[in-house]
Amino acid sequence: MTTRILYVCLGNICRSPTAEGVLREKAGDRDVMIDSAGTGGWHVGNPPDPRAVAEARGRGIDISGLRARQVTADDFHDFDHILAMDGSNLAALERMRPVGSKADLRLTLSDAPELRETDVPDPYYDDGFAKAYALIEAAADGLLTRI
Repeated sequence: MTTRILYVCLGNICRSPTAEGVLREKAGDRDVMIDSAGTGGWHVGNPPDPRAVAEARGRGIDISGLRARQVTADDFHDFDHILAMDGSNLAALERMRPVGSKADLRLTLSDAPELRETDVPDPYYDDGFAKAYALIEAAADGLLTRI
């Protein structure tokens, strides 16, 4: 049975596409479907931020072909796990969540408790792409262990 995972950040151009690429790489031949989206629609249709693309490429992962999209009500029924990059996005997802949704909604870093951090900081303004990548990578390892 396919496990369906959706990563969510604010605009779907930095953290969540990075997480999508990282998990795809780490999942290998596991039966998983991975996607990413943003709670906001400002960047819909755009590729990931060039700095996120460069950070991933430097680690052997190509996310340049991904395109931003916004979370929809259907996502809460189509995915088993919806993982938010920070508390603000988690709160937005909880407000958007339709009645009857059975998706496991949680913070991405809940799968890396050893880090003792709750949020993957948004690297858009402070160029913290290496830190975001490292946090996401640790969480991906934890998620794959959990599922």
